[in-house]
Amino acid sequence: MLDANLKTQLKTYLEKVSRPIEIVASLDDSAKSQELLALLNEIATLSERVSVVERRGDSERKPSFSISEPGKDTGIRFAGIPMGHEFTSLVLALLQVGGHPVKLDDAVIEQIRNLDGDYRFETYFSLSCQNCPEVVQALNVMALINPRIRHVAIDGALFQNEVEARQIMAVPTMFMNGEVFGQGRSGVKEILAKLDTNAGERAAKELANKPVFDTLIVGGGPAGAAAAIYSARKGIATGVVAERFGGQVLDTLAIENFVSVTETEGPKFATALEQHVKTYEVDIMDVQRAEALIPGRINEVRLANGAVLKAKTIVLATGARWREINVPGEREYRNHGVAYCPHCDGPLFKGKRVAVIGGGNSGVEAAIDLAGIVREVTLFEFGATLRADEVLQRKLRSLANVTVVTQAQTTEITGDGKKVNGLVYKDLRSGDVKTVELEGVFVQIGLVPNTEWLKGTVELSKHGEIVVDARGATSVPGVFAAGDVTTVPFKQIVIAVGEGAKASLSAFDYLIRNSEAVEAASEAEAEAAV
Repeated sequence: MLDANLKTQLKTYLEKVSRPIEIVASLDDSAKSQELLALLNEIATLSERVSVVERRGDSERKPSFSISEPGKDTGIRFAGIPMGHEFTSLVLALLQVGGHPVKLDDAVIEQIRNLDGDYRFETYFSLSCQNCPEVVQALNVMALINPRIRHVAIDGALFQNEVEARQIMAVPTMFMNGEVFGQGRSGVKEILAKLDTNAGERAAKELANKPVFDTLIVGGGPAGAAAAIYSARKGIATGVVAERFGGQVLDTLAIENFVSVTETEGPKFATALEQHVKTYEVDIMDVQRAEALIPGRINEVRLANGAVLKAKTIVLATGARWREINVPGEREYRNHGVAYCPHCDGPLFKGKRVAVIGGGNSGVEAAIDLAGIVREVTLFEFGATLRADEVLQRKLRSLANVTVVTQAQTTEITGDGKKVNGLVYKDLRSGDVKTVELEGVFVQIGLVPNTEWLKGTVELSKHGEIVVDARGATSVPGVFAAGDVTTVPFKQIVIAVGEGAKASLSAFDYLIRNSEAVEAASEAEAEAAV
């Protein structure tokens, strides 16, 4: 199953293993069990420290396998064949069980060890989901650290009966002790925040004691990362506060237009951004949501946990999110048939009928991808023609199971109370209202800026974007902005990076030109705090 290059890479990785690893495979007579066994035996040939044990007739899912030291139970199990995006999760599990150090801060490791409770996690993933590995890897490492945590990662496409029974229509979906725990991308810190009920209060106290930053960047996407790097290189006190480092890039599958990088994937790019920022003295405060900007001689950012961060200058880089169509049924059936990531959730709709709303590049690309998985795709476009690039339209027209409906206004997404069963639209040519029976709706109509928390403080455009000038300055002195959250046209990663650098340089220039007033305000702030 592994090609020569992958074998060579894996063999090199397994040389880092310092402890014996036992893979226990639970199998039956199915073809998938034989396929899994072949993969595991192939892995075992690459290291003398890896052994495979077969079990049949046990109560575990089949095919599945656990990874542990001989005679020990780490609580880590994969149900299915973890190839695709999950192959990295498999390799990491092998390395970590084999003694390779876990890349977590000591404080986080201690927090995991101190969790008081017994937690049995199940994560449903799809092999094409770029968001799933972070959840799988986070729970695997938590199970490795704390023996009271167990985790099984389940390929939803292979265990379709469970997906149907549990009405799972989006991945990753996490269950804890049999109940839904969460959906969507989550890392160790996000999961800990939900398990450790006192974590938020402790974090708020710690954040409240932060000194005044020279520049505080709000947002951890490409624009925020670039701003942090350029700020830190000036030798000034720099902080980044972000709900999730990487931002919307984490939800991007393929990146093929970032200059000097021929091809990469969003999560890999986001990891590279964070690693680059961490090479500098930047205070990264992630898993924190900004709730209010309070301008002043010293600017303040109030967080959702109640903590307040202070800074002489601010760079706003909170990015954007998927735009909703705002019709009845959309929010009610989100993750129950309404989806925004065809790469992640598409495999769950295998053999079913789905709709894609949006005729731009993202919508047409989604329809093309889904056509290879589902039974039938209907693409709805509000305008008279599709807006996607012609090369994509030609590909779309070549697909027999895709129907395109233009001049269609979606008015409702219907369901049976549990999941989506149809879509209602108005034919703008005739005025007729029509209904299409289907099981899934993928919304692909662009982005909306994350600026709700800024209303009334900085000038926003009619589309909710932060109005900036050529230097990235906002309407508030000392507050700058960059990336998809601003009025800068063309929402592209490479543009966001450049804008982030520019906003940071502008903030530094502001500090220099207003140094006396800024320092006086900072000293007054420090005296008031005594």
